[in-house]
Amino acid sequence: MKCTNAIKLNVCSTKEQVNALGLLDVLPYSAAAYVYKAIYKDKADTVHIPHSDVYFVRAALEKHTGFYFPLDRVEAAMKAEGWRDRKGKGRY
Repeated sequence: MKCTNAIKLNVCSTKEQVNALGLLDVLPYSAAAYVYKAIYKDKADTVHIPHSDVYFVRAALEKHTGFYFPLDRVEAAMKAEGWRDRKGKGRY
């Protein structure tokens, strides 16, 4: 990841550091703009939208550690720990 500011981004960055670089609303920290662009281009079926569990886990991590983790890192860690994004019948 290329940083254009004096603040170096890594996995252990605070929300304020991410915001200072203007990266709070872009991947991998937010999927919203990416999803909206895909919907506009009629390619919504090609976009990976993280499960809501990923957002809840990231919020809990930020609350307890003070660090703001990228969505893809949180999702990868959850999968490594055995979490599965099951969809459809028999989900729960």
